[in-house]
Amino acid sequence: MSDLVTRRTILKAAVAGAALAASGALGVPSRFLRAMGAWNQGIDRLIFAPDRMAPEPSLAEVTPDGDFPSYFISSTMPFPPANWMLKVGGLVAHPTAFSLEELQRMPRTDMRLRHHCVEGWSAVASWHGVRMRELANVVGADRRARYVEFRSFDNGYWSSWDGESALHNQTILAYGMNGDPLYPDHGAPLRLYSPVKLGYKMVKYLTEVNFLPDPTGGYWENQGYEWFAGL
Repeated sequence: MSDLVTRRTILKAAVAGAALAASGALGVPSRFLRAMGAWNQGIDRLIFAPDRMAPEPSLAEVTPDGDFPSYFISSTMPFPPANWMLKVGGLVAHPTAFSLEELQRMPRTDMRLRHHCVEGWSAVASWHGVRMRELANVVGADRRARYVEFRSFDNGYWSSWDGESALHNQTILAYGMNGDPLYPDHGAPLRLYSPVKLGYKMVKYLTEVNFLPDPTGGYWENQGYEWFAGL
């Protein structure tokens, strides 16, 4: 069994256990959960290598469009509000609201990668968009911003990331999938994508990116799922 599969299996069990404990099903004291969460995050950070690139699957491995699972938490599929803009703020020199066209004029990055869900499935797609690293340079992100928060118009969904993962060379704000504009069921007009995190960290339907000195949790993270959730 590969190191990746071993780690994902352990992580899946840990996340499921944490979620049950958080709901009170296991009767585990909250101080124990906090201690385990801190321990998991420490191990994750130890394993994570900011300069390590995820391998690119072959074109033949791309999952057919209709077979790539889609997910949102709203009762109906979210669609962007009128005059949608991506607001970028927090500890930055130039808080800015970007239109999709402005993002598309930035240097484009294309990558084909395997998506891993905590539920155990995986799928392959090609994505294109702008690197988070490029966006951080444009707005002048402060070095004190050790975390990045991503917010969505999908019923307030959000997640916060460690800065090293958010600015990993393969972390992008994707506006296209498999050579086409991003589909509504996969997060149009803009979604976060990276091979260094599990799927629930990939915030879809983006509306805000905030560079912050502290983490702010997340939709699933605040319900007991692991915060770092790295691969």
